[in-house]
Amino acid sequence: MFQPLKNPSLNENGIPPFESLPLQEGDPPYSAWGLYGDKDELGTLNRLTDERVAATAREEIKTGVRISLNWPLDAHSKGSFFSRGEFHQEMFQKKPHVANDDTWTFNTQVSSQWDGLRHVAYQKEELFYSRVTMDELYAVDANGVKSTVNGIQAWQKKGIVGRGILVDYHTWRLGQGIDYDPFARSPIPVDDIKACLKAQGTEVRFGDILFTRTGYMVSHAQKSTSDLAALQKSEPHTLGGLQPSLPALRWLWHNFSAIAGDQPAFECWPPLPDHPDDVAAGRGLAYSIHEVALAGWGCPLGELFDLEALAAHCCKEGRWSFFVASEVCHVPGGVASPPNILAIF
Repeated sequence: MFQPLKNPSLNENGIPPFESLPLQEGDPPYSAWGLYGDKDELGTLNRLTDERVAATAREEIKTGVRISLNWPLDAHSKGSFFSRGEFHQEMFQKKPHVANDDTWTFNTQVSSQWDGLRHVAYQKEELFYSRVTMDELYAVDANGVKSTVNGIQAWQKKGIVGRGILVDYHTWRLGQGIDYDPFARSPIPVDDIKACLKAQGTEVRFGDILFTRTGYMVSHAQKSTSDLAALQKSEPHTLGGLQPSLPALRWLWHNFSAIAGDQPAFECWPPLPDHPDDVAAGRGLAYSIHEVALAGWGCPLGELFDLEALAAHCCKEGRWSFFVASEVCHVPGGVASPPNILAIF
């Protein structure tokens, strides 16, 4: 049973300050286990209250313009990063009727995806969100029923719905003359993300769903098949993204219900570890964003979102906030899911 160690005061949004994490002695650093109960499977999605979603709909939906953020499921049809199975479709006739069916086979993370709470644990501690172990994920009861704990099905009940904000880092950094390679181990400091939002005039509100456009899709479209194949075969993969850091975690914790980007890993990959002396002194971070967001907070982490049309429309309208509606697939015990997502203006 959850017994809070510090009993920290909660702010007006119902969360403790980042400095109060973890909430119980012995839990991994920065984890918020127990904040919403010891059996919670929604994590930061608890921030998307009915009242907050209703207010967002009233404020953000003005024109009815809808923009899909889904990359094609077969976008990696000739190879993928992290050795993920490619999308395959087979269509077949339903004789004697003049009709067709089809079957799809794919890894749920080969294209646009939400990483669920079964995806990544705290690596050293080997614990998933809410102290769930690998054995609990693979458990089968006496009747042969498989465990669904921390499965993606918990998120489909209400969806991932609320106010989205776009950080068009790609456009901003070109204007600033900042070099960045989406296919290199290029870290984006959180201060640059904040500077981009300030330049856009975009206000961050508690419970927002964050989207970062780093230019991955632009660069991917410019590469040849052979170039992509070489990058996908290299080990370890090197990819740009948000720099794991204590300031980045603090900012994410205090603001967002879900985080996503156009790149394969959201954060730069492999994550850049801080110096051990800084970690020991409390100035550095020894964990990846994946570990803390997914296993520590239960925060949906999205990757490979197609943000190109969204960025163009935001620029045209002069606003980078919008209503978001995402419904993950109803798969009990699922690890991840295509987002099935729309931005609505």
